[in-house]
Amino acid sequence: MNVVLKSKGWLALKFLIFALTSFYLYKAVQGRTDFFNLLQGQTGSGTWIFVGLAAGLILVNWALEAWKWWLLAQKIEPVSYARAFRSVMVGLTLGFITPNRVGDYAGRILELRSKKRVNAIGAIFLGRFAQLVITLVAGSAGGFYLFWHFYLPDFPWTKIGIGLFLLSCNLFGLLFFFRASLILALLASFRPARRIIPYLRVLSQYTFSDLGYTLLLAFARYLVFALQFGLLLQAFGIRVPFFDFFSCIASTFLLKSIVPSLSAITDIGMREISAMHFFSLFGQPEINVLGASLSLWFMNIVLPSAIGLIFVARLKRRKETR
Repeated sequence: MNVVLKSKGWLALKFLIFALTSFYLYKAVQGRTDFFNLLQGQTGSGTWIFVGLAAGLILVNWALEAWKWWLLAQKIEPVSYARAFRSVMVGLTLGFITPNRVGDYAGRILELRSKKRVNAIGAIFLGRFAQLVITLVAGSAGGFYLFWHFYLPDFPWTKIGIGLFLLSCNLFGLLFFFRASLILALLASFRPARRIIPYLRVLSQYTFSDLGYTLLLAFARYLVFALQFGLLLQAFGIRVPFFDFFSCIASTFLLKSIVPSLSAITDIGMREISAMHFFSLFGQPEINVLGASLSLWFMNIVLPSAIGLIFVARLKRRKETR
């Protein structure tokens, strides 16, 4: 009887996740044809080539994320790359409807079979932290370049102070990434945070080589994501010198990463506002930047989340292995 009830409860949970995510996906794309209309207004034979190249990188983007997760998950249990990719897609879909994409944790954990699969929280955190470190390093460089040239022209020492602050943030980010014991020690110093330490102990199992490899994969994924945005900006007619181009993209990604969001739907606001502001510094039309940014969101979040629904629907309750 209990088994039947648990089975029905699991099916109900799957249906609820599927229905809720489908609804959010529908609401996300409803009426958002503005970037398609903008794109149709662009001229030039290379426009759709840029879009096609950006679309072709969707799979590369998430394949790299799956590779990173496959590497990190080995400390929890042996997983195949196919299962790692599937768990990333499930996590992406569940993250679509949750604040700061925390559903990504649940999606990846559900695909594991180990009795200690909750320890995967630390592995997932490490993967996201690696991506944040890369975003911080690149975004600090790009953001400082823009800040130096366009803000506080009469306060050079203030700019230098901000530059030193950003450098310190980068060094601390790298230090905490490569010395996970510092994270655990920091959490141990705060009584409310001590309860999550057991879920993060897996951090101490990664070698320096593992961490370097993870950071390299995060860097590769960052480059792919930045290239996608650059291609879409080109498609929408944005033309600025290369370093200015990179600085605007890196600064946009940084603000997008550090500002909390309620879900993947509300999360689009910060990216769009940031991109429009930074590119407007170089006289670029904001509406075109908006179109490129919305297209990036649609390609990398909405479409993969919709595909991930297939994997969510096929989720099966797995028995824990001993």
